[in-house]
Amino acid sequence: MPVKIAPLADSAYAYPLLIKNLLKASMVCVPYQEISYQDKCRYTYKTFYERLCRLANGLSRFGVKAGQTVAVMDWDSHRYLESYFAIPMMGAILQTINMRLSTEQVLYTVNHTKADVLLVNREFFPLLAAIASRLENVRHFILIDDKIQNEKEPVNFACEYEQMLAESPTVYDFPDFDENALATTFFTTGTTGLPKGVYFSHRQLVLHTLAVATMMGSSYAQGHLHREDVYMPMTPMFHVHAWGFPYVATMLGMRQVYPGRYLPESLLKLIQNEKVTFSHCVPSVLQMLFNHPGSEEADLSKWKIIIGGSVMSEALAQAAMQRGIDVITGYGMSETCPVLTITNLQSEDMADSVEHQMRLRCKTGRPLPLVDLRVVTPDMQDVPPDGKTAGEIIVRSPWLTSGYVADNISSEKLWAGGYLHTQDTGTIDEKGYLRITDRIKDVIKTTGEWVSSLELEDIVAKHEAVQEVAVIGIPDERWGERPLALVVLKPELQGQVTPQSIRSFTTRLAKAAGISRYSLLVQIKFVDSLVKTSVGKLSKREMREAYISKNM
Repeated sequence: MPVKIAPLADSAYAYPLLIKNLLKASMVCVPYQEISYQDKCRYTYKTFYERLCRLANGLSRFGVKAGQTVAVMDWDSHRYLESYFAIPMMGAILQTINMRLSTEQVLYTVNHTKADVLLVNREFFPLLAAIASRLENVRHFILIDDKIQNEKEPVNFACEYEQMLAESPTVYDFPDFDENALATTFFTTGTTGLPKGVYFSHRQLVLHTLAVATMMGSSYAQGHLHREDVYMPMTPMFHVHAWGFPYVATMLGMRQVYPGRYLPESLLKLIQNEKVTFSHCVPSVLQMLFNHPGSEEADLSKWKIIIGGSVMSEALAQAAMQRGIDVITGYGMSETCPVLTITNLQSEDMADSVEHQMRLRCKTGRPLPLVDLRVVTPDMQDVPPDGKTAGEIIVRSPWLTSGYVADNISSEKLWAGGYLHTQDTGTIDEKGYLRITDRIKDVIKTTGEWVSSLELEDIVAKHEAVQEVAVIGIPDERWGERPLALVVLKPELQGQVTPQSIRSFTTRLAKAAGISRYSLLVQIKFVDSLVKTSVGKLSKREMREAYISKNM
């Protein structure tokens, strides 16, 4: 029997889930709330909306129409926030360009989307000069200028961003259209070969925003996000919508602080001076702040922060908690918009020991509303929720990418069996807490048994001399693979420890924790730095390839 559709009165408004509607409440309730960029710019939400209208009018003047792509190269700024809203609100598609990709990869991504207009910060002139002659579709370049450099311009710019806004009207009639219209596109990182393009609709972004706000706002014990928080992103705005939090912050009418490029001294200063209370970042960025000489002088006790992108080690969680930071984890990926889970502790967990809290905070969280998350065997059968049995994490939710741009084979593989396959392995317990155990491609396979590189990293990181660590699998004639821990030592403790002493420490803790007996095969190698992807994640593929090529 067919379902019955609710009737709609002739005069009723259908209210499509469009990004413009995220602004409705904040423009009424907090029109004079503040948005700032470093110490260069401050304005109110009222002015923010006027600038959205100016930006849409300016882009229209250069021929931007619904369905066309506008690409942006900038650091985290008020301009990027304006692009998050104005470009999709006029029916166009925002492409966020990852400037940390290789030159050829950036060129590929801009040509692949057929971007019509390119907004470029002056800091990226060298990159633009390298690709300008090979851009196939860009008709207009618009300069973003912080007045900090005077290089020769590599292309003929149609205008400068602020000039364009100043010359444009403050009123624009943002239209209604199908909520399934594309709003954003960007390219995944850390993959072999060329990056893969993903895309998201207005409906997906609105539902993601509502679900994240619900999850964070419903937390009672800790990690509670509210409209009086002060928000500053520390995940690049070119990467998966800065995890979606600029949309959340704007919908809630929070005061927002945009830091530009991530420099530890500047970030710490902004946290202090602007009284920032909420951020998010990958573990390496938080570690960078802790390692900065001025970190100890900064009061971080009112700061909430979500760690994602890589698993947070217990050592990093402990360091954060000792500073009074309310640190939790989140989980997602480029293909998932991205947030799927967040670790909000319950009151009963907060009443337990610090050690218990720390272990829970390092888990990857519990599913957001509207997320159907399963941990399954290779034949798609659910593993028991015992917190021990591992399987692949597969998901459904209304905000997952439908596939990869112009790549049907990879799209079908991503969605095999009607669930999005994350390629991550994990466990889930009876309370719904997910714990990532590894990437499928990073699991170390030793004589038929799987050894989790992440579990070993967590143990090695507990040694007092270890600043950073990455565990990779290396070929071994006898064992198939064995774990190799690449360790960056704390500067003040270099020369005071040996690889053998850290290996003994690791094997002792691994044995006590009941981790695979083959983890005892771990080797330790001191390195100056670890290879990371463009967004700060460990690039284990590159580390494996580099190690193997050096030792062939």
